[in-house]
Amino acid sequence: MAAQDGLTPSQVAAFEQDGYLIIPDALPPSAVSALVRETHRLLKEDFTLQGHPLTKFQTGGDDGQEHVGDDYFLGSGDKVRFFLEEDAFDPTTGLLDKPKERAVNKIGHYLHVLNPVFANVTAAATSHSGDFAGTLPVAPIARSLGFRDPRCLQSMIICKQPEIGGAVPPHQDSTFLYTDPPSAVGFWYALEDTTMANGCLSFWPGSHKTAPVYQRLMRRDDQTGTHIVPNPGTQFPHNIQTGTMDLIPADKQDDASQYVPGEVKAGSLVLIHGNLLHKSEKNLSDKSRIIYTFHTIEGEGATYDGKNWLQPPASGFTKLYV
Repeated sequence: MAAQDGLTPSQVAAFEQDGYLIIPDALPPSAVSALVRETHRLLKEDFTLQGHPLTKFQTGGDDGQEHVGDDYFLGSGDKVRFFLEEDAFDPTTGLLDKPKERAVNKIGHYLHVLNPVFANVTAAATSHSGDFAGTLPVAPIARSLGFRDPRCLQSMIICKQPEIGGAVPPHQDSTFLYTDPPSAVGFWYALEDTTMANGCLSFWPGSHKTAPVYQRLMRRDDQTGTHIVPNPGTQFPHNIQTGTMDLIPADKQDDASQYVPGEVKAGSLVLIHGNLLHKSEKNLSDKSRIIYTFHTIEGEGATYDGKNWLQPPASGFTKLYV
């Protein structure tokens, strides 16, 4: 397909049916190499333990209540900060027992603006040159999915370190980046081959139509952190009519038999509907699983909640259409 045309009708239909879409070769090998080099440079040169609060990244405990909530995390929406793997620490001493470059879980959350290498991914098609020539532009993809005013937010590198890269339990992105009605779509790029061994994504196909956004991760009223609360707002996008379909109960979302693994090659783009249930297992292999991801939300006709953990910078979330 021509870059300026976005997705084909069959790709849009597949996304609407399954709630996710795998697009091979969205990044050329030269772009993948440039992004991996920059990731390693960030880990080696920009990340320092001096003055770092040693913030561990947690997506949720067994009860769904444990989440990062300190100022270092909550203030990262317009910065580039480093969050550590839980298993990079010695449980008896509480000290890191991995080299700092092998201890980072993720880097976020404003790479698409502050980092000139990663900013290439969301640049206008006419800006793709050099290592990024041939990169599939994201704005036409967003237009294909029906966005009128797509806004880019929460860009991050997830490292999934060898042997310690943590599992991510079943979740929906709209829980964390809630708009009313829900509108989030994840753009997830593999910068290394992702396999069952190193913790690839798994999806519950079609669950975006049957899994309501039951809960929200919201800032506490006293601004001391975040907590999971029942969602008081709309649970599905307006274009999804559940009708007589059976909805997935909240206590059945971890049914392993429903999930399909999504092994992909480096350079692949995975689009993920905000209501889709997806997860990844722990990386027990000796190979890392570096990916880059950001999300889009609708800036026209959807309200971004002021209690979401991530709040917009003074200039607002980044427009994909200019």
